[in-house]
Amino acid sequence: MYENITYEKILKRMLEKVTAQNPNIDSREGSIIYNALAPAAVEMQNMYIALDTILNETFADTQSREYLIKRCAERGITPYPATKAILKGEFNIDVPLGTRFSLENTSLNYTVIEKIAYGIFKLECEMAGTIGNYNFGSLIPIEYINGLQYAKLTELLIPGKDEEDTESLRKRYFASFNEQAFGGNIQDYKTKVNALAGVGGVKVYPAWNGPGTVGIVIISSEYKAPTQELIKTVQEAVAPTQNQGQGVGIAPIGHIVKVNGVTPYSVCVETKITFKSGYSFDDENVKASIESKIDEYFMDLNKTWADSDHITVRISQLEAKLLELTEVIEDVKGTKLNGEEKNKELGPNEIAVREEIVVG
Repeated sequence: MYENITYEKILKRMLEKVTAQNPNIDSREGSIIYNALAPAAVEMQNMYIALDTILNETFADTQSREYLIKRCAERGITPYPATKAILKGEFNIDVPLGTRFSLENTSLNYTVIEKIAYGIFKLECEMAGTIGNYNFGSLIPIEYINGLQYAKLTELLIPGKDEEDTESLRKRYFASFNEQAFGGNIQDYKTKVNALAGVGGVKVYPAWNGPGTVGIVIISSEYKAPTQELIKTVQEAVAPTQNQGQGVGIAPIGHIVKVNGVTPYSVCVETKITFKSGYSFDDENVKASIESKIDEYFMDLNKTWADSDHITVRISQLEAKLLELTEVIEDVKGTKLNGEEKNKELGPNEIAVREEIVVG
Protein backbone atom coordinates (compact mmCIF):
# COMPACT_ATOMS: atom_id res chain seq x y z
CA MET A 1 0.00 0.00 0.00
CA TYR A 2 2.87 2.35 0.79
CA GLU A 3 5.34 1.08 -1.79
CA ASN A 4 5.17 4.40 -3.69
CA ILE A 5 6.21 6.42 -0.66
CA THR A 6 9.98 6.41 -1.07
CA TYR A 7 12.84 8.19 0.62
CA GLU A 8 13.25 10.49 -2.36
CA LYS A 9 9.57 11.54 -2.35
CA ILE A 10 9.50 12.12 1.40
CA LEU A 11 12.65 14.23 1.29
CA LYS A 12 11.36 16.20 -1.69
CA ARG A 13 8.08 17.04 0.13
CA MET A 14 9.97 18.14 3.24
CA LEU A 15 12.33 20.37 1.29
CA GLU A 16 9.43 21.89 -0.68
CA LYS A 17 7.71 22.85 2.56
CA VAL A 18 10.87 24.52 3.82
CA THR A 19 11.44 26.51 0.61
CA ALA A 20 7.75 27.41 0.43
CA GLN A 21 8.14 29.27 3.72
CA ASN A 22 11.50 30.83 2.81
CA PRO A 23 12.57 30.64 -0.83
CA ASN A 24 15.99 32.01 0.03
CA ILE A 25 17.02 28.95 2.09
CA ASP A 26 19.63 26.78 0.34
CA SER A 27 18.07 23.27 -0.06
CA ARG A 28 20.63 21.78 -2.40
CA GLU A 29 22.25 18.41 -1.60
CA GLY A 30 24.95 19.00 1.02
CA SER A 31 23.26 22.06 2.45
CA ILE A 32 22.51 22.34 6.17
CA ILE A 33 18.75 21.88 5.76
CA TYR A 34 19.22 18.99 3.32
CA ASN A 35 21.58 17.17 5.69
CA ALA A 36 19.19 17.78 8.58
CA LEU A 37 16.13 16.39 6.80
CA ALA A 38 17.71 13.44 4.95
CA PRO A 39 18.11 11.17 8.05
CA ALA A 40 14.53 11.94 9.08
CA ALA A 41 13.33 10.97 5.58
CA VAL A 42 15.13 7.63 5.88
CA GLU A 43 13.42 6.91 9.20
CA MET A 44 10.03 7.90 7.79
CA GLN A 45 10.54 5.58 4.83
CA ASN A 46 11.33 2.73 7.27
CA MET A 47 8.18 3.64 9.20
CA TYR A 48 6.05 3.32 6.07
CA ILE A 49 7.68 -0.05 5.30
CA ALA A 50 6.79 -1.22 8.82
CA LEU A 51 3.24 0.09 8.43
CA ASP A 52 2.86 -1.84 5.19
CA THR A 53 4.04 -5.02 6.92
CA ILE A 54 1.65 -4.44 9.82
CA LEU A 55 -1.22 -3.91 7.39
CA ASN A 56 -0.44 -7.18 5.58
CA GLU A 57 -0.16 -9.08 8.85
CA THR A 58 -3.49 -7.72 10.06
CA PHE A 59 -5.68 -9.61 7.57
CA ALA A 60 -5.81 -13.37 7.06
CA ASP A 61 -5.67 -13.20 3.27
CA THR A 62 -2.18 -11.60 3.35
CA GLN A 63 -0.75 -12.85 6.65
CA SER A 64 2.51 -14.78 6.71
CA ARG A 65 2.44 -18.28 8.19
CA GLU A 66 3.49 -17.18 11.69
CA TYR A 67 0.63 -14.72 12.11
CA LEU A 68 -1.89 -16.82 10.18
CA ILE A 69 -1.36 -19.62 12.71
CA LYS A 70 -2.13 -17.15 15.51
CA ARG A 71 -5.26 -15.95 13.71
CA CYS A 72 -6.45 -19.51 13.08
CA ALA A 73 -5.94 -20.37 16.75
CA GLU A 74 -8.65 -17.83 17.56
CA ARG A 75 -11.11 -20.15 15.80
CA GLY A 76 -9.67 -23.36 17.20
CA ILE A 77 -7.87 -24.22 13.95
CA THR A 78 -4.30 -25.47 13.99
CA PRO A 79 -2.12 -26.74 11.11
CA TYR A 80 -2.40 -30.45 10.52
CA PRO A 81 0.85 -31.87 11.93
CA ALA A 82 3.31 -33.93 9.93
CA THR A 83 2.68 -37.66 10.15
CA LYS A 84 4.98 -40.65 9.80
CA ALA A 85 4.86 -43.16 6.94
CA ILE A 86 3.89 -46.75 7.69
CA LEU A 87 5.54 -49.36 5.46
CA LYS A 88 5.69 -53.12 5.07
CA GLY A 89 8.88 -54.95 5.93
CA GLU A 90 9.72 -58.54 5.06
CA PHE A 91 12.11 -60.69 7.13
CA ASN A 92 13.21 -64.32 7.20
CA ILE A 93 12.17 -64.53 10.88
CA ASP A 94 9.79 -62.85 13.28
CA VAL A 95 11.60 -59.80 14.64
CA PRO A 96 10.70 -58.28 18.04
CA LEU A 97 8.32 -55.33 18.12
CA GLY A 98 10.23 -52.12 18.75
CA THR A 99 13.27 -53.29 16.79
CA ARG A 100 14.90 -50.46 14.87
CA PHE A 101 16.38 -50.64 11.37
CA SER A 102 18.26 -48.29 9.07
CA LEU A 103 17.47 -48.22 5.37
CA GLU A 104 20.54 -48.90 3.27
CA ASN A 105 22.08 -45.86 1.57
CA THR A 106 19.79 -43.38 3.39
CA SER A 107 19.69 -41.59 6.72
CA LEU A 108 16.23 -42.98 7.50
CA ASN A 109 15.45 -45.24 10.47
CA TYR A 110 12.36 -47.39 10.98
CA THR A 111 10.72 -49.04 13.99
CA VAL A 112 8.80 -52.33 13.90
CA ILE A 113 5.31 -51.58 15.29
CA GLU A 114 2.96 -54.44 14.30
CA LYS A 115 2.98 -57.99 12.99
CA ILE A 116 1.04 -58.74 9.81
CA ALA A 117 2.06 -62.39 9.27
CA TYR A 118 5.10 -64.56 9.86
CA GLY A 119 8.14 -62.53 8.87
CA ILE A 120 5.99 -59.62 7.66
CA PHE A 121 5.63 -56.50 9.80
CA LYS A 122 4.55 -52.88 9.75
CA LEU A 123 7.36 -50.41 10.21
CA GLU A 124 7.05 -46.74 11.05
CA CYS A 125 9.50 -44.22 9.66
CA GLU A 126 11.04 -42.33 12.55
CA MET A 127 11.17 -39.12 10.53
CA ALA A 128 7.80 -37.46 9.97
CA GLY A 129 6.72 -36.21 6.56
CA THR A 130 6.67 -37.38 2.96
CA ILE A 131 10.37 -38.27 3.08
CA GLY A 132 9.39 -41.71 4.35
CA ASN A 133 7.16 -42.47 1.36
CA TYR A 134 9.64 -43.02 -1.44
CA ASN A 135 12.51 -45.18 -0.23
CA PHE A 136 12.61 -48.98 -0.27
CA GLY A 137 15.30 -51.63 -0.14
CA SER A 138 17.49 -53.54 2.27
CA LEU A 139 17.22 -52.87 6.00
CA ILE A 140 20.15 -52.96 8.40
CA PRO A 141 19.39 -53.74 12.08
CA ILE A 142 20.63 -51.07 14.47
CA GLU A 143 21.18 -53.76 17.11
CA TYR A 144 22.16 -57.37 16.46
CA ILE A 145 19.25 -59.79 15.87
CA ASN A 146 20.06 -63.48 16.15
CA GLY A 147 19.09 -65.50 13.07
CA LEU A 148 18.26 -62.50 10.87
CA GLN A 149 19.41 -63.14 7.29
CA TYR A 150 16.95 -61.11 5.22
CA ALA A 151 15.35 -57.71 5.93
CA LYS A 152 13.74 -55.55 3.28
CA LEU A 153 11.36 -52.61 3.08
CA THR A 154 8.92 -53.47 0.29
CA GLU A 155 5.72 -51.45 0.24
CA LEU A 156 4.15 -48.19 1.40
CA LEU A 157 1.01 -48.87 3.45
CA ILE A 158 0.08 -45.44 4.84
CA PRO A 159 1.88 -42.41 3.39
CA GLY A 160 3.37 -39.81 5.68
CA LYS A 161 2.28 -36.19 5.36
CA ASP A 162 4.24 -32.97 5.77
CA GLU A 163 2.86 -30.31 8.06
CA GLU A 164 -0.08 -28.54 6.43
CA ASP A 165 1.09 -25.82 4.07
CA THR A 166 0.19 -22.18 4.54
CA GLU A 167 -2.33 -21.84 1.70
CA SER A 168 -4.24 -24.95 2.76
CA LEU A 169 -4.45 -23.57 6.31
CA ARG A 170 -5.61 -20.20 4.98
CA LYS A 171 -8.31 -21.95 2.94
CA ARG A 172 -9.55 -23.84 6.02
CA TYR A 173 -9.66 -20.61 8.00
CA PHE A 174 -11.98 -18.87 5.52
CA ALA A 175 -14.05 -22.03 5.08
CA SER A 176 -14.71 -22.06 8.83
CA PHE A 177 -16.91 -18.98 8.41
CA ASN A 178 -19.09 -20.56 5.74
CA GLU A 179 -19.40 -24.18 6.86
CA GLN A 180 -19.47 -24.99 10.55
CA ALA A 181 -18.17 -28.44 11.49
CA PHE A 182 -20.60 -29.82 14.07
CA GLY A 183 -22.19 -33.04 15.23
CA GLY A 184 -21.42 -35.29 12.28
CA ASN A 185 -22.44 -32.93 9.48
CA ILE A 186 -20.58 -33.07 6.17
CA GLN A 187 -18.02 -30.45 7.17
CA ASP A 188 -17.39 -32.25 10.46
CA TYR A 189 -16.51 -35.46 8.62
CA LYS A 190 -14.33 -33.60 6.13
CA THR A 191 -12.39 -31.75 8.83
CA LYS A 192 -11.76 -34.79 11.00
CA VAL A 193 -11.00 -37.30 8.23
CA ASN A 194 -8.63 -34.90 6.46
CA ALA A 195 -6.67 -34.65 9.70
CA LEU A 196 -5.97 -38.41 9.71
CA ALA A 197 -2.54 -39.68 8.70
CA GLY A 198 -2.25 -40.56 5.01
CA VAL A 199 -5.45 -38.81 3.88
CA GLY A 200 -5.15 -36.14 1.19
CA GLY A 201 -8.83 -35.41 0.53
CA VAL A 202 -12.33 -36.67 1.24
CA LYS A 203 -15.85 -36.62 -0.15
CA VAL A 204 -18.85 -37.33 2.06
CA TYR A 205 -22.13 -38.84 0.85
CA PRO A 206 -24.96 -38.63 3.41
CA ALA A 207 -27.71 -41.26 3.30
CA TRP A 208 -25.89 -43.06 0.50
CA ASN A 209 -27.50 -46.41 1.42
CA GLY A 210 -30.57 -45.32 3.31
CA PRO A 211 -31.23 -43.20 6.41
CA GLY A 212 -28.39 -43.09 8.92
CA THR A 213 -25.75 -44.23 6.44
CA VAL A 214 -22.72 -42.17 5.46
CA GLY A 215 -20.41 -42.90 2.55
CA ILE A 216 -16.86 -41.60 2.73
CA VAL A 217 -14.43 -41.68 -0.19
CA ILE A 218 -10.79 -40.79 0.39
CA ILE A 219 -7.68 -40.09 -1.64
CA SER A 220 -4.20 -40.62 -0.23
CA SER A 221 -1.94 -37.73 0.75
CA GLU A 222 0.08 -38.57 -2.38
CA TYR A 223 -3.12 -37.98 -4.41
CA LYS A 224 -3.28 -41.58 -5.48
CA ALA A 225 -5.70 -44.41 -4.76
CA PRO A 226 -5.31 -45.34 -1.08
CA THR A 227 -4.03 -48.74 -0.05
CA GLN A 228 -6.39 -51.19 1.63
CA GLU A 229 -4.39 -50.65 4.81
CA LEU A 230 -5.12 -46.92 4.72
CA ILE A 231 -8.81 -47.52 4.03
CA LYS A 232 -8.93 -49.95 6.94
CA THR A 233 -7.17 -47.48 9.24
CA VAL A 234 -9.57 -44.65 8.34
CA GLN A 235 -12.56 -46.98 8.77
CA GLU A 236 -11.36 -47.91 12.26
CA ALA A 237 -10.85 -44.25 13.16
CA VAL A 238 -14.24 -43.12 11.85
CA ALA A 239 -16.49 -46.05 12.71
CA PRO A 240 -15.03 -49.50 13.47
CA THR A 241 -16.92 -52.14 11.53
CA GLN A 242 -17.72 -54.14 14.68
CA ASN A 243 -19.12 -51.06 16.45
CA GLN A 244 -21.12 -49.40 13.70
CA GLY A 245 -23.72 -46.92 14.95
CA GLN A 246 -22.48 -46.99 18.54
CA GLY A 247 -20.55 -43.74 18.44
CA VAL A 248 -17.17 -45.42 18.70
CA GLY A 249 -14.78 -43.27 16.70
CA ILE A 250 -15.35 -40.02 14.84
CA ALA A 251 -18.87 -40.86 13.68
CA PRO A 252 -21.68 -39.89 16.07
CA ILE A 253 -24.16 -42.40 17.49
CA GLY A 254 -26.49 -43.79 14.85
CA HIS A 255 -24.23 -43.27 11.85
CA ILE A 256 -23.37 -46.34 9.79
CA VAL A 257 -20.22 -45.36 7.90
CA LYS A 258 -18.53 -47.05 4.96
CA VAL A 259 -15.08 -45.87 3.86
CA ASN A 260 -13.89 -46.44 0.29
CA GLY A 261 -11.02 -45.15 -1.81
CA VAL A 262 -10.98 -43.32 -5.11
CA THR A 263 -10.82 -45.47 -8.22
CA PRO A 264 -7.88 -45.06 -10.63
CA TYR A 265 -9.03 -44.42 -14.20
CA SER A 266 -6.40 -45.40 -16.77
CA VAL A 267 -5.89 -42.86 -19.53
CA CYS A 268 -4.07 -43.86 -22.72
CA VAL A 269 -2.57 -40.85 -24.47
CA GLU A 270 -2.05 -40.88 -28.23
CA THR A 271 -0.47 -37.79 -29.72
CA LYS A 272 1.58 -36.49 -32.63
CA ILE A 273 4.72 -34.69 -31.53
CA THR A 274 7.12 -32.75 -33.71
CA PHE A 275 10.49 -33.01 -32.03
CA LYS A 276 13.33 -30.57 -32.41
CA SER A 277 16.42 -31.69 -34.22
CA GLY A 278 18.33 -34.42 -32.43
CA TYR A 279 15.44 -35.64 -30.30
CA SER A 280 12.92 -38.47 -30.66
CA PHE A 281 10.54 -40.53 -28.53
CA ASP A 282 12.95 -43.44 -28.80
CA ASP A 283 15.35 -41.53 -26.57
CA GLU A 284 14.78 -42.83 -23.03
CA ASN A 285 15.40 -39.43 -21.47
CA VAL A 286 12.91 -37.77 -23.82
CA LYS A 287 10.32 -40.46 -23.13
CA ALA A 288 10.83 -40.09 -19.38
CA SER A 289 10.41 -36.31 -19.63
CA ILE A 290 7.13 -36.70 -21.56
CA GLU A 291 5.84 -39.25 -19.08
CA SER A 292 6.81 -36.96 -16.22
CA LYS A 293 4.91 -34.02 -17.71
CA ILE A 294 1.78 -36.13 -18.22
CA ASP A 295 2.04 -37.46 -14.65
CA GLU A 296 2.48 -33.90 -13.41
CA TYR A 297 -0.70 -32.80 -15.20
CA PHE A 298 -2.66 -35.75 -13.83
CA MET A 299 -1.33 -35.01 -10.33
CA ASP A 300 -2.53 -31.41 -10.60
CA LEU A 301 -5.96 -32.70 -11.59
CA ASN A 302 -6.08 -35.28 -8.81
CA LYS A 303 -5.27 -32.63 -6.23
CA THR A 304 -8.57 -30.94 -7.13
CA TRP A 305 -10.64 -34.13 -6.77
CA ALA A 306 -11.95 -33.45 -3.25
CA ASP A 307 -13.22 -29.96 -4.16
CA SER A 308 -14.75 -30.78 -7.54
CA ASP A 309 -17.75 -32.77 -8.74
CA HIS A 310 -15.53 -34.68 -11.14
CA ILE A 311 -12.18 -34.46 -12.87
CA THR A 312 -11.98 -33.60 -16.58
CA VAL A 313 -8.81 -34.45 -18.50
CA ARG A 314 -8.54 -31.72 -21.13
CA ILE A 315 -6.57 -32.23 -24.33
CA SER A 316 -5.64 -28.54 -24.59
CA GLN A 317 -4.16 -28.49 -21.08
CA LEU A 318 -2.33 -31.76 -21.66
CA GLU A 319 -0.78 -30.44 -24.88
CA ALA A 320 0.18 -27.19 -23.14
CA LYS A 321 1.93 -29.23 -20.45
CA LEU A 322 3.94 -31.13 -23.06
CA LEU A 323 4.87 -27.89 -24.82
CA GLU A 324 6.63 -26.82 -21.63
CA LEU A 325 9.44 -29.11 -22.84
CA THR A 326 10.64 -26.29 -25.05
CA GLU A 327 14.11 -27.72 -25.59
CA VAL A 328 12.71 -31.00 -26.91
CA ILE A 329 9.28 -30.44 -28.44
CA GLU A 330 8.38 -28.08 -31.26
CA ASP A 331 4.67 -28.88 -31.66
CA VAL A 332 1.93 -31.18 -30.36
CA LYS A 333 -1.32 -31.97 -32.16
CA GLY A 334 -3.92 -34.66 -32.83
CA THR A 335 -4.01 -35.82 -29.19
CA LYS A 336 -6.46 -38.58 -28.31
CA LEU A 337 -7.51 -39.86 -24.91
CA ASN A 338 -8.41 -43.54 -24.87
CA GLY A 339 -8.82 -43.46 -28.65
CA GLU A 340 -11.08 -40.39 -28.79
CA GLU A 341 -10.09 -36.88 -29.81
CA LYS A 342 -12.11 -35.24 -27.03
CA ASN A 343 -11.81 -34.40 -23.36
CA LYS A 344 -12.30 -37.24 -20.91
CA GLU A 345 -14.74 -36.65 -18.05
CA LEU A 346 -14.15 -39.03 -15.16
CA GLY A 347 -16.64 -40.26 -12.61
CA PRO A 348 -17.15 -38.41 -9.31
CA ASN A 349 -14.83 -40.80 -7.47
CA GLU A 350 -12.27 -41.48 -10.19
CA ILE A 351 -8.78 -40.05 -10.56
CA ALA A 352 -6.58 -39.97 -13.64
CA VAL A 353 -3.71 -42.42 -13.98
CA ARG A 354 -1.36 -42.56 -16.96
CA GLU A 355 -1.37 -45.82 -18.88
CA GLU A 356 0.13 -46.12 -22.35
CA ILE A 357 1.67 -43.29 -24.35
CA VAL A 358 1.61 -43.58 -28.14
CA VAL A 359 3.55 -40.96 -30.06
CA GLY A 360 3.10 -40.69 -33.79
